[in-house]
Amino acid sequence: MRHDLIIREPDLYFDSIHNELNNFLRDTLLVHANPLNIKKSSIWRPAIEVKQNDKNYKVKVQLPGVDKDDIEVELDNEFMTITAEIHEEKEEKEEKAKNERYHTSEFRYGRYQRTISFDHPIKPEECSAVYDKGVLTITIPKVQTEHKEPKKLEIKEK
Repeated sequence: MRHDLIIREPDLYFDSIHNELNNFLRDTLLVHANPLNIKKSSIWRPAIEVKQNDKNYKVKVQLPGVDKDDIEVELDNEFMTITAEIHEEKEEKEEKAKNERYHTSEFRYGRYQRTISFDHPIKPEECSAVYDKGVLTITIPKVQTEHKEPKKLEIKEK
């Protein structure tokens, strides 16, 4: 079975692994530091799914808990960058009055960013996006190029 999955930016994947390892170590080893402040200053990479056919790409991005107005998508001919931010809920006065504090928090607050490269030129002006139940779905048309038969070059003698 042939797969069309192409990994084109290995630096981005190593950066992600490095960031996730750093986040894990900070969360588990820095017992005396406030882990909520550390998490809010981190940049997270949302999970994605990219499908393609002859005419377009379809990109799905998981952004649970993000408001639609906090999502930004930038496109050029070969790349797309998705940026989003999740803000921590502000209930500090009520929590202090009740002497409440976090026991456990695994929520990811802060900035999400992901850059995706495409192996075929795209039409940024014709893209569309829909956000539903924490999943951003972006449809990106490909630039249609003529498919020409290979030309054989005639070799002449000198």
